[in-house]
Parts: sequence; C-alpha cells; structure tokens
Amino acid sequence: MLAEAKLKTFLDLVQQSSKEELLWMSGYLAGVTASPGVTAPAAEAAVAAKPAVGKVTIAYGTETGNSKRVATDLAGKAKKSGINARVVSLDQYRLNDLEKEEYFLTVISTQGEGDPPAGAQKFYDFVHQTDKKLPKLKYSVLALGDTSYPLFCKAGEDVDAQLQRLGGSPLVPIQKCDVDYEDEANAWFQSVLETLNNAASPASAPAAAPAPAKKTGKKIYNGTILTNIVLNDIGSNKSTHHIEIEAEDLAYEPGDALGVVPKNRPFTVDAILKVTGISPEEKVTHRNSESTVRELLQDKVNITYLPERVVKKYAEVVEQDIPATRIDLLDLLRIYPVKDAEQFKEVLQILEPIAPRLYSISSSLEAHPGEIHVTVARDEFRINEELLCGHCSDYLSEQKEGQPLEFYIHKNSQFKLPAADKDMIMIGPGTGVAPFRSFLAERDATGAEGRNWLFFGDQHFATDFLYQTEIQSWYETGILTRFNGAFSRDQQEKVYVQHKMQENAAAFFEWLSSGAYVYVCGAKEPMSVDVENTLLQIIGLGAGSSPEEAAVYLEQLKEEGRYLKDVY
Repeated sequence: MLAEAKLKTFLDLVQQSSKEELLWMSGYLAGVTASPGVTAPAAEAAVAAKPAVGKVTIAYGTETGNSKRVATDLAGKAKKSGINARVVSLDQYRLNDLEKEEYFLTVISTQGEGDPPAGAQKFYDFVHQTDKKLPKLKYSVLALGDTSYPLFCKAGEDVDAQLQRLGGSPLVPIQKCDVDYEDEANAWFQSVLETLNNAASPASAPAAAPAPAKKTGKKIYNGTILTNIVLNDIGSNKSTHHIEIEAEDLAYEPGDALGVVPKNRPFTVDAILKVTGISPEEKVTHRNSESTVRELLQDKVNITYLPERVVKKYAEVVEQDIPATRIDLLDLLRIYPVKDAEQFKEVLQILEPIAPRLYSISSSLEAHPGEIHVTVARDEFRINEELLCGHCSDYLSEQKEGQPLEFYIHKNSQFKLPAADKDMIMIGPGTGVAPFRSFLAERDATGAEGRNWLFFGDQHFATDFLYQTEIQSWYETGILTRFNGAFSRDQQEKVYVQHKMQENAAAFFEWLSSGAYVYVCGAKEPMSVDVENTLLQIIGLGAGSSPEEAAVYLEQLKEEGRYLKDVY
C-alpha cells in the first residue's frame, strides 16, 4: 500500500496521463517488478533493448511452395525476436501498399528463362513500370534459384535492382540461394534480424552473413542407356519415349526428377564452323571455363531457338538491325553473317549455357534396383511454318541402347508419397503419369496399405494409353483401387480428366473426407487450372459449401500437405 503522499502523487499522474502513457507505465512497472533486485534503471535498459522495428512485411513469390515455406518460417523467427511479421503472397499483395512500407522483405524464386513465378508476375511488372519513389523503404531480397540454369536467381536480381531504382535502401544485400537453400536463407535472415534489432541505418547495414561452408555441387551420374522404346502405338500422332538408364550408386525417391543437359547436334555445329570460318580446335574462354570452339558449341552453349535478349546482343555485335525474334544461331548467321572469325568470337561470349531440363522419374529403386526411368514426349512445334523439336526431348529420344548419358537427380521434397497407410488420388494425363508409375511401383514393391486412385488421359485409347499393361496389372492385383481413363479424341465431344473427376464427384469427396492426398502432374495450363476448378466444384458439392468456403477447404488441404502439384 502506498503512503498517502505517494498515493496522491500517483493518482494525479494517472489523471493527467493519456492512454498510451498509461500503457507505457504499466509495462515499465511490470519490468521493475519482474524479478527481485531489478532497479528502475535496469528496467529502462530492458525497455530500450526491445527491437527498434515493430512491423515487417515478408512477401513471397512461389511456384513450388519453397518461397512460401521459407517466408512462413522466417516470420516465426521474427516474432520470437519481438518483431511483428506479416506474411503475404505477392499475388495477394496490394501494390499501392509498397510506398507505405518501411521494412519489406521478399522471398522470390526464378522460373524458366529468368522469369518470376506466375503469382509474382503482377508485382514484378509493377516495380518495373512504376515511377513512384520509395524513399522510406528499407528492404532485402532472398532469391531462390538453381545454379544449373544460366539466369540463376534473375527474378530476385531484377526485383532488387528495381527497388533500388525507386529509392529503396537495402537492409542487407540480396542473398541468392541454390536448390539447397536452407543455410544461406538462415544466414541472410540472421543478418536482417541483427540490422532490425540494432535499428541500423541502411548505410551502415551489415553485409549478409556468410553461410557455413558446404558442398553445393550436384552429383553427376554416368549412366548407360538400357532401353529406349516408343510407348505410343502405330497411328498415333505422338512420340512418347520410355527410357531406362543404368547407373551405379543411384539415390532418388519417387517424386524426384532427372536433370540432363542436352548436347547440340554435331552436324549443326559443323555447319556453324563452316559458315564462320573459325577453327574448331581454337581455344576460347567462356564464363571462366576454357575449351575448344567445337567443345563449346557442341556441349556447353545454347545454339537453338535463341531468346530475344541474345538476338538483341547479336545485333549489337554485328551492327545490324534485327527484329525481335527467336531463332537458331545457324539461321541467324546465314541471314545476318559475321564479318570474320574474330567477330564470331565476340558472338560466342554472348551465348548462354545450355539449360538443364528436368523429367519426372517414372521408376522406383524398390522395384527397379540400379535403374532410373523417364518418360519423354518428343516436343514438336512450329515457328514461321517450320516444324521444330524441343532441344532436350529430341536429344533424349535419339539415345540408343548402350550409349552413355550424364545426368543428376533433382530432389523434389514437395511431391512425395504419403505414409504407407494413407490413400492417394493421382491425376496425371499424358507424361504427367510418369511420377505416378513411380508411386505405384514403390507401393507395390513395399506392400503399402493405402488405397490408390489414378486418373489418366490422352488422345486415343488404342494408341496413347501409356503404360497400359502395367496399369491394368496393378488394377487387377488391387494395387490400383480405382482407375479412370479419359481419351479425348475417341468420341465427338472431347473428354478430359476433369470430366472423369466430375463423374465420380461423390466418391472423390468421400476419399478426400477420409484423408486422401491429391496429386496433380502435367501441363500447368490449361490442365492443372481446369483440374483445380473441378476440385473446388467437387468440394463445394460434397460439403454443401459456397465457392468461398470451398476455396478455404482447398487452402487447408495445401497447408496440410494433402494437395500437391508438379506442373510445368
């Protein structure tokens, strides 16, 4: 109890104080009395030690879910440090809020040829196009990528450059991460937290802390082609190859992918050498690596279907006006020739490394020990009425039995089998069936108890039913509990996998309600979009819910790891 004089002073102080001042006093007194022997000056120090930053926005752009997972994890660490972190997807971020932000972190991956994820495209375009200045913005970028690709972390680099252009100040420099990103991400965020907690000015912000030294190179396997057969029957307008490869010390899981860097055709390289007059054995250095001109052109740089940015650089080298287009290097050289071999050496420096291609693994080490299988559709398309083939699918489809093949394993932690007793629904038209062949082979070999339901689709039952014999065998033996095939061209009205889902909506929702996992693999557009829209309809019908409630249900499935996609 206070003495009368102290009580009067205290009451006078309370009456004269605002709500905010009373809240401060409450916290101050709590600090004083928190533990024996704590003095008022010590309490003041405790108050002063609180983070100088109250709120941080962590925005993520993701294609596979990695950026979202990192952002969520970082937000949890921020909150433990006393910082209120708001996590938001870039496709949901209100662009006008950017100029109001003071502390802004973004985690963004890179797709394809240096592109941002689809969900981050709107934000990416905005920061490139706007001229609104961001003088009070303090930010940092965590860029996720894959060093196998020539434009490693380019989307993150672009966002970083644009935020600086608009007047933003980096809290810490951009951190670029390879596929094994955990150590770099944690080190970057620790540096961010130190900056925020110390209320350091951007000018004196520390550099991103170096990640612990670790091995980052991918293991390269030297395999041998065992089998290369076409799965489509006579009369099909498709060419889908089943390729089996043998290699030592293989280590992969169902859901992983095989990565391969295709080589260029020798006769195309010979034609380039002839038209430029350069010596094939002359040594050149490209991106800090020395090789002969022939080795460079055949094994290391992309010479097919050059992107517009490379064509633009070529135009600058040869000093000619060339319209924006995508074109093979050989055609470019014939239409807009170089002056001599010396000028072609300049052209060599602008060529980009061949990007690896990823193919879903369609085998299981439990069922196919010492082997790795892939399912490759030979990609054909037309440019200016000329029929062209995809570089890597063409390369793989021409591999012969006994030929060597270098490859690596690309881990996909976001597309794994569920526990052995869990049910799964697999939706994989065309080559999207590849990982599900792996899943079913694994479950067959290990005796997993969970139920399995496969939706497969292609053009014609008679010619395009990929892995028909195996699928029918799994169905007959009970490994496949249910199977639905959609063969789009076998009737007047086209039928796709989403139509088969609709036909079986009640059973589909029953499986879902019983805890089944849903997997989708194949074309991103339009297939995966149509499948997801159908899934929302099935949920709405089965649960008797509104579209908004169905969307919440689906989001919950994602959060639980029960709705997984591997689309491209």
